Amino acid sequence: MAREQRGVDTIPDEERTSSPRDLVSILLGSNLALGVVIFGWLPVSFGLGFWPSVTSLVAGTLVGTLLTAPLALVSLRTGTNLSTSSGAHFGVRGRLVGSVIGLLLSLGYTALTLWVGGDAMVGCLTRMVGMPDSGLTYAAVYALLAGCTVVGAVYGYRVLLRLSRLLALGMTLLLAVGLVAYAGEFTTAAPAGSTYLLGGFWQTWLLAAVSAGLSGPIAFITLLGDYTRYISPRRHSSRKVFWGASLGLVIGLLVPQLFGTFTALAVGAGADYAGPLVAGSPAWYLPPLLLAASAGSIGNAGLMLYSMGLDLDAIVPRATRAQATYVVSAVSTVLVFAGHFAWDAQDAMTSFVLVLTAVGTPWAVITVIGYVRCGGAYDAEALQVYNRRARGGAYWYTAGWHVRATAAWALGAAVGLAAVATPLYSGPLLDNTGGIDVSFLLSAAVTAAVYLTLTARDPRPAPPVRAMASAEVS
Repeated sequence: MAREQRGVDTIPDEERTSSPRDLVSILLGSNLALGVVIFGWLPVSFGLGFWPSVTSLVAGTLVGTLLTAPLALVSLRTGTNLSTSSGAHFGVRGRLVGSVIGLLLSLGYTALTLWVGGDAMVGCLTRMVGMPDSGLTYAAVYALLAGCTVVGAVYGYRVLLRLSRLLALGMTLLLAVGLVAYAGEFTTAAPAGSTYLLGGFWQTWLLAAVSAGLSGPIAFITLLGDYTRYISPRRHSSRKVFWGASLGLVIGLLVPQLFGTFTALAVGAGADYAGPLVAGSPAWYLPPLLLAASAGSIGNAGLMLYSMGLDLDAIVPRATRAQATYVVSAVSTVLVFAGHFAWDAQDAMTSFVLVLTAVGTPWAVITVIGYVRCGGAYDAEALQVYNRRARGGAYWYTAGWHVRATAAWALGAAVGLAAVATPLYSGPLLDNTGGIDVSFLLSAAVTAAVYLTLTARDPRPAPPVRAMASAEVS
């Protein structure tokens, strides 16, 4: 199959041959990886038992999906990725806010996926064939996974879609067999000796709901458009795309995460997940676990790396998508090594997702409000001004920035960071919230209120007829 040549330019309608069913496949198949499974371990590592872990994951995922799924409709209308599309609301230069957020989100989750998958692979190979559990072994496995991931990401959307379709079936089967493998030791109680991480049940439950449940959909706030830009609004309704995104997010995230909760309790995973998962596996399940760790990681990290290449391509228009992908793959590989050799797993994961949730949520809120206000009508040509190193257009605003939208995002992000509770940092507003992390709710509410207030008198100009037709076609 030929390598994809498209970057963040507008996809012509004749190339937009995907469907909402493909969207479900890619969200399900790409998420059936240990890098997503491990988020089901987080509530257990915080000291929660089975049912509190399940309810925190379900509640967080549903709330996050309500905010994230509407973003799928933006790129359906613009034909380009979400960070570029956000230029309609932030300005063609202000859209760099979304590009940077998307780059950081994808970078962190790519590194996490390769790190967890690589650790599980080494553990399986050590038990199966006696491979030495050394730094050199880990380095070789990480490099192998990273190399395979780069190939998929560089070849692009069509290859990744085919891989996701295979993974949706294959990984579901492997995880189903895994339930049988670990069922004998399963218990609903939290691991022996564990205590609530934040001292109380509800504080810890909310931390789990945000860091493990809500963070899943939020990770896709800039990614959904990478897939829906290949769906034609002429052939598929917004309603079907919205429900496809919602179904894909809920099923694609809860299936692997609940598997992670089940297995974490079965093997008594407290401070670590991959090691106990392999150690507690029956010998007969080691080959399927090895396959799940490798194939799932390649599929999940490949999509994240693909998105990173698009975001960097949007930041540096002179670079091609392939060049940008090579650069971000090198950076993510470095983070994998840091995750294994330098960081504490639980603290690093929790802090990373909470901070980026606090920063990314305000951007998503403004983009969704902007979509509703313009009724999904965008000037596709004007969105590409920055990519063509030009000036002017419907979204030029003030030197390419919508200052009030950017200010609303900055204020919302600042409030979110001030209200966040992580193992490494606690915001000053926690004293006013009883020590409970409500950073997501506060950042979303403040951003919406400030943005709506600052832009209350803004006109609602519809793009010219020519541009609207172009947006529908391209």
